[in-house]
Amino acid sequence: MDIRKVKKLIELLETSDIAEIEIKEGEEAVRISRNSSVTTTVSAPAAAPFAAPAPSPAAPAAAEEKPAPQATSGHIVSSPMVGTFYRSPSPSSPPFVEVGTHVKAGDVVCIVEAMKMMNQIE
Repeated sequence: MDIRKVKKLIELLETSDIAEIEIKEGEEAVRISRNSSVTTTVSAPAAAPFAAPAPSPAAPAAAEEKPAPQATSGHIVSSPMVGTFYRSPSPSSPPFVEVGTHVKAGDVVCIVEAMKMMNQIE
């Protein structure tokens, strides 16, 4: 299913009183729910089995207490989709923005890769 179709479904859900929507196209299915921990689920036919990667050694359990989170100032930018986060366009490039930088509407903050598509988050 095309990511643009999924985005349109999310927009439809946000602008209406619909609580949940499920669309099936052939063997692909998408279910989008409002107010749930899992926002979007995409299922595809099972591929041929592959060898699982070797488990990495477990990190030593530390009984350290984490400091209380500080109150954040400014505006939190949430991604409209789930994917891999990239701070910069390439590993050798500087990040789009640094923490504490003032940004304007339309400025690219990061890139989120979802379903092999690079999506700029503004």
